[in-house]
Amino acid sequence: MGKPQITFFEEKKFQGRCYNCSSDCGDLHSYFSRCNSIRVESGVWVIYERHNYKGFQYILSPGEYADSQQWMGFSENVKSCRTIKNAYGSAWKLRLYERPDFGGQMVECSDDCPSVYDSYKLREAYSCVVTDGAWVSYDLPNYKGHQYLLERGEYRQHSEWGAASPGVGSFRRITEF
Repeated sequence: MGKPQITFFEEKKFQGRCYNCSSDCGDLHSYFSRCNSIRVESGVWVIYERHNYKGFQYILSPGEYADSQQWMGFSENVKSCRTIKNAYGSAWKLRLYERPDFGGQMVECSDDCPSVYDSYKLREAYSCVVTDGAWVSYDLPNYKGHQYLLERGEYRQHSEWGAASPGVGSFRRITEF
């Protein structure tokens, strides 16, 4: 596997000023003022709408994103980015809890889930433990809405993974690295 590579373009359809990036960057402001298309050559990336890895997150696998709607973006703001490193082998395991601090009903998952409610009758997850792999959680079913990266670790409350509310509609494994 080669070095991760992502290119940001100020205009849609890969036009305008561009910036090639191959490592984590907490402040992209000096390289471009807005981002309307992205080409991911290699690696899996998380882009953020605010500096220092804050704000809405978007997880991008290798491919071309000719406009922000293709990465489910809500604006042309991309202010920081980082790569997702798979240091956990090829297994995936995630536990969601209906209460903070790992309380209440718990569901354990090892595969993608397009509807958390249909599969587990759970509408909200206040805490989470990722024991293996890296995951993307979405606040709506069918992999829609805001995205949240869940890497190996314990999250005692939903704000620790960046969510403003505990709603979890779907989640999937990140399998491309």
